[in-house]
Amino acid sequence: MRLFLLARAVSWGGSAVTLVALPVLIYQRTGSAALTGLLSALEAVPYLLLGLPAGALADRWDRRRTLAVTSWAGALLVGSVPLAAILDLLTTGQLLLVAAGTASAFVFFDAAAFGALPALAGRDGVARATRDLMTVSTLIGLAGPPAAGLLIATIGAPEALLLDALSFAAAALLLARLTLPAIPRTAHRDLPGEIRAGFRFITGHPTVGPLTWLGIGNSLTEGAVLGLIVVVAVQRVGLDPHDTRLGLFYGAAAVGTLLASTALPALRRRLPPSLITLPALAANGVFLALWAITPNLVLSLAILLIWQAANTLASLNGIIERQELTPDDLQGRVNTTARMIAWGGFPAGAALAGLLAQLTGPTTALLTAAVAVLLTLATPAARDLAGTGRSR
Repeated sequence: MRLFLLARAVSWGGSAVTLVALPVLIYQRTGSAALTGLLSALEAVPYLLLGLPAGALADRWDRRRTLAVTSWAGALLVGSVPLAAILDLLTTGQLLLVAAGTASAFVFFDAAAFGALPALAGRDGVARATRDLMTVSTLIGLAGPPAAGLLIATIGAPEALLLDALSFAAAALLLARLTLPAIPRTAHRDLPGEIRAGFRFITGHPTVGPLTWLGIGNSLTEGAVLGLIVVVAVQRVGLDPHDTRLGLFYGAAAVGTLLASTALPALRRRLPPSLITLPALAANGVFLALWAITPNLVLSLAILLIWQAANTLASLNGIIERQELTPDDLQGRVNTTARMIAWGGFPAGAALAGLLAQLTGPTTALLTAAVAVLLTLATPAARDLAGTGRSR
């Protein structure tokens, strides 16, 4: 388990650079809010297209090999950006393809990781292992983006991406050393049937189903915010596209994630899922609207932190609830399918917010996203979840 955690930490460290570098590079090259939003959309679309088969296929394939190969794919894709920049061949189209390609590799990595984690940590250790992974991820997310902003301002965005490529390669070498049990082979498997089994569990469960469908509205705002962070910092707050303080916005979001992930275990011991997710969605909409109209840097960072905490509470509560309630033999399929559904709002939020920001400005785009997530509280999924309240 320690080897897996180390590999993930190395990869997350590099990805913190790419999280800032790719949208900054796109905006520096084009000055287009629409293309900056499209970049974030392309990072989410592959899960929508590949999530269903990836979950079932990951239950067939050698998980260690899948984890390593997809990490090598990420290294090659991200590494192509600094190489193209050195050769003066870098294009906006390549940046968009790199975003889509690395996201596609991640779908299969994620599916394999869902199955690998119980094998590495044991069924009783899954919650503890998930907590450790979330803690490391959040701490890296806290320190990484501000450091990435400084790095990008110092050496340039393409050169900074080389660090992520190297982190992917290092993670691949570590993951190849994992000891995982072999997956039993069968003469024939029904891929569509396996996919349907995971989908039926989600739609038929009184808690997992509503949490999954409500995740669409939550992820819509996440896509809008992530797609427009650089745009808001430049157009609303007044920073220069090369300002090292751009990384502070990603750092503030990471602090919000850390606060939410730290508080959630205690909240889950005291409250039913409905009394965590529904208020979090309401706070999501309110603070997103406030962020949309705030021009002050410090206040904008503070509001973004609170918004991210609300967004994380809603999404992480759904993930943990799903993992606790899903049978062992359905973990991979249910989790990838549910994540595919819940992330459905992300590309739409990123692309539409980017287009609206291009046409009307980021304030209108973000206010529209805020209204959309508040409207999810009036959907049947919200009513069904409210009716499933149970004490812990």
